[in-house]
Amino acid sequence: MLALLRFLGTLNLAVWLGGAIFLTFAAGPAFFSPEMLAVMDRYYAGRAAQIVLARYFNFQLVCAGIAVVQLLAGWFYAGKAPGRWQAGLLAALVGLALVGGFWMQPKLKQLHTVMYAATTPQPDKDAAKRTFGMWHGVSQSANLLLTLGLIGYFWLHLHGGQRSHRLGLSAI
Repeated sequence: MLALLRFLGTLNLAVWLGGAIFLTFAAGPAFFSPEMLAVMDRYYAGRAAQIVLARYFNFQLVCAGIAVVQLLAGWFYAGKAPGRWQAGLLAALVGLALVGGFWMQPKLKQLHTVMYAATTPQPDKDAAKRTFGMWHGVSQSANLLLTLGLIGYFWLHLHGGQRSHRLGLSAI
């Protein structure tokens, strides 16, 4: 049973990490590439990106939930608590996914709507654009941090307690 749990945990992390890397370095930038902007204007490119990001955050929540269940099931079946680094890092990853999906993305969507609404006065559009730029940068930084955290968590997961004890880390 532990081998199956470990395999499913590894598979989940591979899918989660692969999705994060694909979105960050391939799909996300494609929305605002010259090729995409030749087909649609920035408003529609931004709207399409928001739709994909909403699905990406749902995807992250599913992967995070599976990772939490896998960690707890491993604890239950092995009778050994997960290491502090591993549990703490997973908690941080889940937290980042929740903040991104339930706080940052709705804020960005609202600012995007204000920026492009025909009824919004120009000074409000300019202010929304500046605020959007700042929050977009924060969102991108959080996504990069989450991706790096996933790489670290994947490493801890793959190496179990073998090498991590030499580094003062403990993992399952």
